[in-house]
Amino acid sequence: MNRRTFLTAATVAGASALVAPIASAAVPARRDASGNRIKLGIDNFAVRAWGWKGRELVDYAAGLKLDTLFITDLAGLGSSETSAAAELRKYAADKGVEILLGSWSICPTSKSFKKDWGTAEEHLSLGLRLSKAVGSPAFRVVLGSRDDRRTPGGIEARIADTVKVLKACRNQALDLGVKVSVENHAGDMTADELITLIEGAGREFVGANMDSGNAAWTLEDPLDSLEKLGPYAITTSLRDSRIWQTDKGCKVQWTAMGDGGCVDLNRYFDRYAQLCPGVAVNIETIGGFAVEFPYYQDSFWEAFPKKSAVEFSRFLAVARRGQAMDQYDGGDKQRQRDELEKSLRFCRESLGLGLKS
Repeated sequence: MNRRTFLTAATVAGASALVAPIASAAVPARRDASGNRIKLGIDNFAVRAWGWKGRELVDYAAGLKLDTLFITDLAGLGSSETSAAAELRKYAADKGVEILLGSWSICPTSKSFKKDWGTAEEHLSLGLRLSKAVGSPAFRVVLGSRDDRRTPGGIEARIADTVKVLKACRNQALDLGVKVSVENHAGDMTADELITLIEGAGREFVGANMDSGNAAWTLEDPLDSLEKLGPYAITTSLRDSRIWQTDKGCKVQWTAMGDGGCVDLNRYFDRYAQLCPGVAVNIETIGGFAVEFPYYQDSFWEAFPKKSAVEFSRFLAVARRGQAMDQYDGGDKQRQRDELEKSLRFCRESLGLGLKS
């Protein structure tokens, strides 16, 4: 059976399951497997248009009564000096906010790699030192993007190159007590591929930054991705997604939490609570645009030569639940803020997340 025949003939169960509507009253606090409430925070990329740095970001997070602030670009600190990072740590602690830190590609052969912070090893080393200073137990990095799946050697070669960089900084990470969380980012790696990277580098100092929205960009049901990556998760950047079928395949549009209509978020966070004890939920809304995945075209599969029919059929089940939605200017400052704050309300009132009322 070829892919087109499979896609046309596949019988998909559970197509009617939808996300429960926002509750009219706050639900009980959700607790993890250790009996603790789950921290709630934001990824600063969600409000990138505002250009906030350092204390501005802390003030915003504190004003929203958040538990964590995930600054996922080094420039967001406002300074690359460890002394300044230590001062920001104290400022945030006084306001009851825990800072997590991250940056971008550490794969020297990725199309996404930039030399803004030196070599890949220098970039990672700096991030580890700044994470220690700012009080972050982990430093988030990425491999690249979905474009790397079509580079010479494919994603496997890029994974191997990233593992080399990670191993070069292993001793530093262990000495500092800071782990490296690698994200499934912009369609670069499936959950299985990210696990291969983590295990290859060394699980004693490398884990996952789990992104539920990016799972859809590798044709994975976010629930399947959670089942695989949850035990490896150190940090998160989470959002909801709308997925719907098209003549060419499907489209994926990221949404505010609760607006996707394709993933049962209560079920998702029931499993999250079991699989990710102690891991904060950081919301990273990125809305406004839809990306098409033309999986009816044979050439599309050159980027996913090992995708299993079972995994893909589960993704198709999610896609069949969705309906097309309007697109808008995702770079609009107020729209970014509105979507993020709407998501946080949903997380508190419908999902029972967060330590603070």
